[in-house]
Amino acid sequence: MMTKKTISASRASLILFLCQMITALEVPLDPILLKELSQPPTITQQSPKDYIVDPRENIVIQCEAKGKPPPSFSWTRNGTHFDIDKDARVTVKPNSGTLVINIMNGGKAEAYEGVYQCTARNERGAAISNNIVIRPSRSPLWTKEKVEPKHVREGDPLVLHCSPPVGLPPPIIFWMDNSFQRLPQNERVSQGLNGDLYFSNVKPEDTREDYICYARFNHTQTIQQKQPISVKVFSMDSLNETISANLSDTGFYGAKPLTERRPTLLTPVGSTSNKVELRGNVLLLECIAEGLPTPVIRWIKEGGELPINRTFFENFKKTLKIIEVSEADSGKYKCVARNPLGSTHHTITVTVKAAPYWITAPRNLVLSPGEDGTLICRANGNPKPNISWLTNGVPIAIAPEDPSRKVDGDTIIFSDVQERSSAVYQCNASNEYGYLLANAFVNVLAEPPRILTPANKLYQIIANNPALLDCAFFGSPVPEIEWFKGVKGSILHGDLYVFHDNGTLEIPVAQKDSTGTYTCVARNKLGKVQNEVHLEVKDPTMIIKQPEYKIIQKGGQVSFECTIKHDRTLMPTITWLKDNGELPVDERFIIHKDSLAIMNVTDKDDGTYTCVANTTLDSVSASAVLTVVDRPDPPFDLELTDQLERSIQLSWIPGYDNNSPITNFVIEYEDGMREPGVWHYQTEVHGTQTTVQLKLSPYVNYSFRVIAVNEIGRSQPSEASEQYLTKAAKPDENPSGVQGIGSEPDNLVIIWEPLKGFQSNGPGLQYKVSWRQKDVGDEWTSVIVANVSKYIVSGTPTFVPYEIKVQALNDLGYAPEPAEVIGHSGEDLPMVAPGNVQVHIVNSTLAKVHWDPVPLKTVRGHLQGYRIYYWKVQSLSKRRRRHVEKKILTFSGNKTHGMLPGLEPYSSYKLNVRVVNGKGEGPASPDKLFKTPEGVPSSPSFLKISNPTLDSLTLEWGPPTHPNGVLIAYTLKFQPINSTHELGPLIEIRIPANETSLILSNLNYSTRYKFYFYAQTSVGSGSQITEEAVTIMDEAGILPPALGAGKGYSETLFATSPVIHTVHPTFYKVRPVYPRIRNVTASAAETYANISWEYEGPDHVNFYVEYGVAGSKEDWKKEIVNGSRSFFVLKGLTPGTSYKVRVGAEGLSGFVSSEDVFETGPAMASRQVDIATQGWFIGLMCAVALLILILLIVCFIRRNKGGKYPVKEKEDAHADPEIQPMKEDDGTFGEYRSLESDAEDHKPLKKGSRTPSDRTVKKEDSDDSLVDYGEGVNGQFNEDGSFIGQYSGKKEKEPAEGNESSEAPSPVNAMNSFV
Repeated sequence: MMTKKTISASRASLILFLCQMITALEVPLDPILLKELSQPPTITQQSPKDYIVDPRENIVIQCEAKGKPPPSFSWTRNGTHFDIDKDARVTVKPNSGTLVINIMNGGKAEAYEGVYQCTARNERGAAISNNIVIRPSRSPLWTKEKVEPKHVREGDPLVLHCSPPVGLPPPIIFWMDNSFQRLPQNERVSQGLNGDLYFSNVKPEDTREDYICYARFNHTQTIQQKQPISVKVFSMDSLNETISANLSDTGFYGAKPLTERRPTLLTPVGSTSNKVELRGNVLLLECIAEGLPTPVIRWIKEGGELPINRTFFENFKKTLKIIEVSEADSGKYKCVARNPLGSTHHTITVTVKAAPYWITAPRNLVLSPGEDGTLICRANGNPKPNISWLTNGVPIAIAPEDPSRKVDGDTIIFSDVQERSSAVYQCNASNEYGYLLANAFVNVLAEPPRILTPANKLYQIIANNPALLDCAFFGSPVPEIEWFKGVKGSILHGDLYVFHDNGTLEIPVAQKDSTGTYTCVARNKLGKVQNEVHLEVKDPTMIIKQPEYKIIQKGGQVSFECTIKHDRTLMPTITWLKDNGELPVDERFIIHKDSLAIMNVTDKDDGTYTCVANTTLDSVSASAVLTVVDRPDPPFDLELTDQLERSIQLSWIPGYDNNSPITNFVIEYEDGMREPGVWHYQTEVHGTQTTVQLKLSPYVNYSFRVIAVNEIGRSQPSEASEQYLTKAAKPDENPSGVQGIGSEPDNLVIIWEPLKGFQSNGPGLQYKVSWRQKDVGDEWTSVIVANVSKYIVSGTPTFVPYEIKVQALNDLGYAPEPAEVIGHSGEDLPMVAPGNVQVHIVNSTLAKVHWDPVPLKTVRGHLQGYRIYYWKVQSLSKRRRRHVEKKILTFSGNKTHGMLPGLEPYSSYKLNVRVVNGKGEGPASPDKLFKTPEGVPSSPSFLKISNPTLDSLTLEWGPPTHPNGVLIAYTLKFQPINSTHELGPLIEIRIPANETSLILSNLNYSTRYKFYFYAQTSVGSGSQITEEAVTIMDEAGILPPALGAGKGYSETLFATSPVIHTVHPTFYKVRPVYPRIRNVTASAAETYANISWEYEGPDHVNFYVEYGVAGSKEDWKKEIVNGSRSFFVLKGLTPGTSYKVRVGAEGLSGFVSSEDVFETGPAMASRQVDIATQGWFIGLMCAVALLILILLIVCFIRRNKGGKYPVKEKEDAHADPEIQPMKEDDGTFGEYRSLESDAEDHKPLKKGSRTPSDRTVKKEDSDDSLVDYGEGVNGQFNEDGSFIGQYSGKKEKEPAEGNESSEAPSPVNAMNSFV
């Protein structure tokens, strides 16, 4: 039951008195003031309480004090007065109380051991120092002892005792060998707190003769050495050999084998112990155990947790260290030693005691006469300390009486003090563990007010900040302080101001109107004084453009901006910091007025960059983070686990991601058995994974590496993992791509794709090849072949079906049963030509051919299609002779009709049809003659404008290169162009077909005209040619040159009705801004291939073709295309080989098309006679060459005589107007080419040519599908029937009927009519 406590009346009155006392006066630390005011002594410096001195040096005992007047000093030794003058070795430093004891010249420090105390005294009191205990340092030698060698059995514990000499202070212990190398320590071998060396169990390697314990005495800087200890460890094997060699007792079985044992403690002994530690010290608890295997130590505190942030484990967890211990750390601490055989423990009861420590130390009092005050001295400790008071170094009980003071335990109360009450009081708090001594004076002064702040002091402050105006003062009694603003201002008061006890005036939020002069007035009963100060309020400094967060890739450059605004009377400085420190000294960091630039950024530049703007009054800053990103560092520490026959687990540690998260890891493998140094892709995993289960193949010597990938790129590969060889096994699969084809009419060639690399699953890879004739009932014929890819069966019938299978096997067995495939023996040439060949003319450039199919039995092979050979016999509009160029179209499958596009209008043609199989062509059908109707002509060959006058121009032109019929007239249209490039009215003139020149009169002088000129047949108007020219100015004899004369460029415009004096809009086809190459197709023969493509983009582009063997790692081969045409012939190819091809454009940032793959045809013997070796052909060619030479000479002579008329180059053939644009999904036509010569492929396109948009036949013109259009030599159709082939031509140099031109139409022009 609680009892109610009561307070005595006298105690209550004391508490009330304390509450009503006036606060003591503080003396400002003003040097001038301190010199003028009287002050009791104060100890400022003294030696430590426990002072251990070096016996080889002089003893210096410090005692410094201050006071007014300066104090005098005296000393006591062991409680009695120490007469310094009687000892010649003792002196006092001038103006100090510090003692200097000279023992360097024969003196002994031991003679001056004792307890010293200093007293500093003046007329206002006496202050005393602590009791200073002087003891000289000691570093004694080890006592003489005989150190016996230690012989110990392997596995037993061992303790090597150090037993150092007792020194002052205690020495530091460590163990070393003869070479002064520290002996290695670990969980098994370690040094205890007492300096002994403990072995939990010994091993043979512990044998040595130089275990030396050293004691280092820091105070005297000396090291003492113990005699070396020899340790000999006997292993069980060597011990048994020694015993068996020296004893023959059959009943002796030798030393017992090394046995494991549970732990026991070497120190401390027993199960419990006690430990006392003082508050604030370091608590060290130790447990060292022996056992086999070596025990592990663990610490716990019973009933609580070990203190966080103050607990440390040392000496391999054998020592528990707790710093700054307090009473709360008292309790029971248990150490547990454990190994696989068991455990043991020891409990240490810790008690924390405390020497006295201050709660409230007494403080100096400065009072004016008649004031009251208190000195309080409160301390704590364990046990509770005793408080005693002294005055001027004398116990207060025997000191002179002072009626103004009253002692109440730990408090002295002063009331109505007078100047004689000044004194120094000492408070002593002590218990059995130590003591505290504090001096505090009471100084009674009577002083008029003084203001210590300098007069007219200027304060500058930033707006919206507090302004503190000082008015440091002193006076006794304490003066009253008042503040005024301005010369005649009233006293300041109210919420706008804060008045501090030290006299400071605070304006919490200073504004611009706070600027002015402020007056401080201090007064007490002894006088009055005042002082003026000045305040200026400035605009704040602001950062109006702050640096921003940046992410930059390593190697780049970055800039941070920092723009400031400030008060015009302040001069700011801008400083840049990195991570709150100075910028690195590096020329890559460039500081401008308002920015910081970092060039060639490295990963070390990552961090926070701060712009600091400083003035004399304020400082503002703004920060931004720079994150430097880069490819990740490579992974490391690759480890293979869970190793099975067909799988393994790979784990790794990711490298640093360089501030860009890792998105995925790529795992690659190397087959060290077959392809050492070649790495292959295995798999990839998400960037958060660090392990992966990998599927393996048999009989592969694997090693792995990992590549990290982030948004920046791929890391360098990791170091390779260890190698792992999987066991061999039977093959899991059979070869793919099994085919049966005949290379000759009497054989069957069985080919397959061999197993690659580790698909063999083991050594000795072979193939079992089996075949039998289909639907005959024969048994399988089998043969085992080596690791090849082909087997030839001879003596087979021509083109019969066979069942074929190929099975893999190795030294461990066969692969699973393979699937059967159907092949055929060799083909022979077809025997019969197609019959009933009919030709239907669709329009002037297109014809449809019909024929009857041949019987399949006569094909004697795989029916590949029908091939039409056709050639132009003569042009009906020209009677000149020309060489013949045969063209070929192939139609895949069992077709009975096909379309012949690209014919020349108004011409005679012949054709024949042949059936084609895998071996070649059959006999040709009889030649069929057909004629094409008229078409529209090409553009005139040239248009020349000359002889400009004031009002006339002369026009001359050449007929179309390809009239495509009978010309009936020419049409000329022209219109003026003004200075703003606007076109005037269009005028049209019709000119007879036999005219070649015209003079235009009645034109405006000095005017530019644009002319449009084209020819006409009965079918319609052809392509037009345009030119511009200017009539001369009305000046004497000045003739401007003709513009565009002889250029001969043409523009293809939309056709319009011939209406005179009307303006026709001009339409232009705009090329795409971004280039595109598409529809790359290849038509291949045995040793060459036609490559064609479609291009959209800027004009005047040079193309190139790159090709290589499909699946090969060799570099691409590059061929430059002459001009900007869209086809090319690759020569010198290998028969029966797959090639990859792509097309690119020069100067278009490396733009290339997608890849296409084609295969050249198998090699076959030519069945045609090379006419180039025939005598009659050689003679004919010589005659033709001579005739051409004569014609060239005649043309040259006529040109020089007849004037300078530029001959325009041959124009491209104009497309048939009946052929309309084709949709892309309907297919496109390829190109014509020659079978005998590829020289035409390298001719440049004609100047001014334009590719017509006409690409297909209008549906109303033909009901035939696109499958009726033929291919090139090896062309084919898509599955949906769309045509993907190309044209090819066969050119035979033989005379043709009629008077045809000797120059054949360009195959390029024919192609341009449809592409």
